[in-house]
Amino acid sequence: MPSTPSVPHTPPWDVHRLPPAAGKTFLVTGGNAGIGYFVAEQLAGTGATVVLGSRDPARAGAAIASIGARVPGAAVRHVTLDLADPASPRACVDALGLDRLDAVVHNAGVALDHPPRRETADGHELMFATNHLGHFALTHHLAPLLAAAPGSRVVTTGSFAAKSERLDLDDLQSRHDYRPKRAYARSKLAQMLFALELDRRLRAAGSTTLSVLVHPGVSVLVHPGGALDSLTPSRPPVHVRTAGARLSRLPLRLAVQGKDAAAWPAARAVLDPAVGGGLMLGPRVFGLRGAPRVEPLWEHLADTTTAARLWAASCGLTGVEPAFR
Repeated sequence: MPSTPSVPHTPPWDVHRLPPAAGKTFLVTGGNAGIGYFVAEQLAGTGATVVLGSRDPARAGAAIASIGARVPGAAVRHVTLDLADPASPRACVDALGLDRLDAVVHNAGVALDHPPRRETADGHELMFATNHLGHFALTHHLAPLLAAAPGSRVVTTGSFAAKSERLDLDDLQSRHDYRPKRAYARSKLAQMLFALELDRRLRAAGSTTLSVLVHPGVSVLVHPGGALDSLTPSRPPVHVRTAGARLSRLPLRLAVQGKDAAAWPAARAVLDPAVGGGLMLGPRVFGLRGAPRVEPLWEHLADTTTAARLWAASCGLTGVEPAFR
């Protein structure tokens, strides 16, 4: 059985009193909506510069305005990023205009509920391409910026949905027996295996960059959106919650939490100096809700053979390989 990782003894992590990070720059993919929005808002509150990577400039602008209303003086900007477009990760990194980056949060993703199977313009299954391959390529292009910032972090968002899944290395693109929820779960499992394989490669290279895995704990529900939205505080126009919806969903707080709290593991993974590479952070209470803590790795996440084969396949499908010096 995998061992339970631990972090050095430090004062309890306070999700409401994050450490200052002025002078640092963080990129959050999909930071214009959902959990990613709250990751960006929380990081902006530390004094750091936060860059939202998303496809839609209008939605990003609304998110930036909302964060500015909550965090006076927030330094937030947008770069265009479409993870389903193989040319976009490189263009995004060029548009950053940075010589160093302190952390990237791989948060953006797509989940399809119903057939038919959809492909990107270059023929990859949409969820696998967006959730995994796009972030794999983005990490490659960000590597020089991350390597220039000592102690930088690559934070990858996994999912509870991946806990019961296994990869089919002979059908990573779900061309056979396509089932949308399974394809989504496998794409998230691929992300999680990538994060841990990246950690092994970073350590082997002697890099100071850390690869940390998080999961928000919410995707254990089959259709979490409505419930989670009703538990999520309003951030108009990004998210508006009615009083009726809030009251009707109060009993759910015993089992799940809103998207603001679901962002806590990623914020801690970026900011906590006690968090090391190769760890997984998730909600404290049954992995579903509560303050973030370090969790034992699920047994199949320790499968280094599958992770290495996935890495090799991802290199072939993207034409790039993340490498740090």
